[in-house]
Amino acid sequence: MPTSPSQVLSPDATTLGLNVGRIIETAERLHRRIEERFPGSGLGSLCTRLQAIAERTHARLDEVEKPILWLRVATWVLVGLVVLGTAAALRAVFTSVPGAEVDSFTVLQGIEAFIQNVVFIGIGLAFLITAENRIQRKRALDFIRELRAIAHIVDMHQLTKDPDQLLASTTATASSPERSLTRQELGRYLDYCSELLSLTGKLAALYAERLADPVVLQSVDQVEDLTTGLSNKIWQKIMILDAATRAE
Repeated sequence: MPTSPSQVLSPDATTLGLNVGRIIETAERLHRRIEERFPGSGLGSLCTRLQAIAERTHARLDEVEKPILWLRVATWVLVGLVVLGTAAALRAVFTSVPGAEVDSFTVLQGIEAFIQNVVFIGIGLAFLITAENRIQRKRALDFIRELRAIAHIVDMHQLTKDPDQLLASTTATASSPERSLTRQELGRYLDYCSELLSLTGKLAALYAERLADPVVLQSVDQVEDLTTGLSNKIWQKIMILDAATRAE
């Protein structure tokens, strides 16, 4: 029986969250299985690429979460300037030289200038506070975009692997793709495609576990929806093959 996508990872790999090491092991084992059955195939090369991505994922996750020190230092410097500026302005407003007349117009000008400075510094502070999150988000989205591309390439590999080539006699044309797989080989090929999609979705989900950014979570959901939809399409082909085998 074909391996269901939910069986690609062992249960303990998802007990307390996805484990990068388990995913790498699964990708390595899948690559060996593909090469043993379809040596030198494009699907095996694609699995090698996914395996390399999986091996780099741990470092990528650390890179995404790594704090940007210069941004944090700049943020605290601006916070200190705001505090010092506020203290100096309040002191200038509420204190005066003994015996000197207080010019209310001058005081109002001072307050207005202080408010303007606080607004400008506050805008810069808000930019610095959110800049680290934006940089981390961009890094994560770049990595997730690569996984989305892998899913589409898997779909291209299974595109011409239709059960009708074995269930009905058809006349090939000059532009028809080469179809040399037996029924058993076709079932295994489609099963491997489904497992590749499952691993791709799992790698994307790792970023959702590390980052709570809504844009990253949405992108991960999109990859998971994509891989699930493509896998369902593949499993429809597998079910057709299984039904035809049982009917014979």
